[in-house]
Amino acid sequence: MEAARPPPTAGKFIVVGGGIAGVSCAEQLAIHFPSEEILLVTASPVIKAVTNFKQISKVLEEFDVEEQPSTMLESRFPNIKVIECGVKQLKSEEHCILTEDGSQHVYKKLCLCAGGKPKLICEGNPYVLGIRDTDSAQEFQKQLTNAKRIMIIGNGGIALELAYEIEGCEVIWAIKDKAIGNTFFDAGAAEFLTSKLIAEKPEAKIAHKRTRYTTEGKKKEAETKINAGNIGSALGPDWHEGLNLKGTKEFSHKIHIETMCEVKNIYLQKEFRISKKKSLTFPRDHHNELVTTDKEIWPVYVELTNEKIYGCDFIVSATGVTPNIEPFLCGNNFDLGEDGGLRVDDHMHTSLPDIYAAGDICTASWPPSPFWQQMRLWTQARQMGWYAAKCMAAASLGDSIDMDFSFELFAHVTKFFNYKVVLLGKYNAQNLGSDHELMLRCTKGQEYIKVVMQNGRMMGAVLIGETNLEETFENLILNQMNLSSYGEDLLDPNIDIEDYFD
Repeated sequence: MEAARPPPTAGKFIVVGGGIAGVSCAEQLAIHFPSEEILLVTASPVIKAVTNFKQISKVLEEFDVEEQPSTMLESRFPNIKVIECGVKQLKSEEHCILTEDGSQHVYKKLCLCAGGKPKLICEGNPYVLGIRDTDSAQEFQKQLTNAKRIMIIGNGGIALELAYEIEGCEVIWAIKDKAIGNTFFDAGAAEFLTSKLIAEKPEAKIAHKRTRYTTEGKKKEAETKINAGNIGSALGPDWHEGLNLKGTKEFSHKIHIETMCEVKNIYLQKEFRISKKKSLTFPRDHHNELVTTDKEIWPVYVELTNEKIYGCDFIVSATGVTPNIEPFLCGNNFDLGEDGGLRVDDHMHTSLPDIYAAGDICTASWPPSPFWQQMRLWTQARQMGWYAAKCMAAASLGDSIDMDFSFELFAHVTKFFNYKVVLLGKYNAQNLGSDHELMLRCTKGQEYIKVVMQNGRMMGAVLIGETNLEETFENLILNQMNLSSYGEDLLDPNIDIEDYFD
């Protein structure tokens, strides 16, 4: 018999991480066990709370994310205690975690929701900013006020939003794919959106109804910690609201996209001078191939794999995240996924006893439903955190629990360039091989609809604009009805498709 282990009654439910996954998990545990104290351990002075939650359909959900002081969470759930401190070490054998302040906390069940950290194109360069959380977004805005030209590297949601929102500053955007927004869109949808990107924007800004808590009032020493690579919570689709993203120049929008390339080298001004290489001016128009050498002297220069070199004021690295597993690895033998996350089974359980994980830190390692895939997005962080809590509760009460329905169908709703964007199922024909066909309907400037079909059945869809088709399409994917007989009529705008399938 192992003498070292504390009896299972000792210890509490502990959740690590104050992002959406961690907060959703802690809230759910607090509801399940109103008389037990739930510990939420987070390195950040603010937590991320889900507000204005709306269930749009069976699987699609819409919500806002608000930064709140942790005291607000404690007042909503008196049995949640927030410990504002980083985790130094996890001792899984002894069922306890050590925090940076030297305290030990014994757990009976632990959920790791420590999120991801930005993949920086290069570490320790003062001209490279990684954007993933609100702290870095504010830092970014400070720099932008004096910027004449910036370079964006990356092709995910944050890069897309930045490229659209920045005004009065030349933007060179380098992407490794053929088209923008490759994680979300195919080339057709990218084309539909790009026209909006290049067009001048209407002046009127739509006011957003979201209150924001900043980390301003917090002790100033926190800032130096942040810059030392502290992991903040992820940004969501509206993170740039209330940030005035304007550079120094008077024009509204000037953007140039370099496709199919990555960063080869970054030179500081002095290194660049020594290298005797030449940099290019901002491409004025696409037809005039007269390439001129840039006379301006820039703080930093980027050489791309397509041999082009551009100088700029700074570089924004928006190249995604890697799971933040470092603090938990030492002395613990976790199974890791290929993407570096903690592998979890269909009950969000890691390979170690009584340790669960949810959100960006984990890798879903169960055989997925044919219409679901893991993506490190807020919707999944919320679903996983919520479901992990239910699994922890069931396990500690000896109950069994079914896989949550939200893992049946991938469903995500967001906004890009002010369009509503709904992604369903295998919306990019993920893992379908060549055995599928696409159906499209596009009204320039208004809507873009793409459906992925296989053997007459709908496998996924992308809906951009106010299409009102999400619920119908969700049902058609879930019930796998054979749609061959409808042919092209399926997307005919003159036929009200909802009347067919109610």
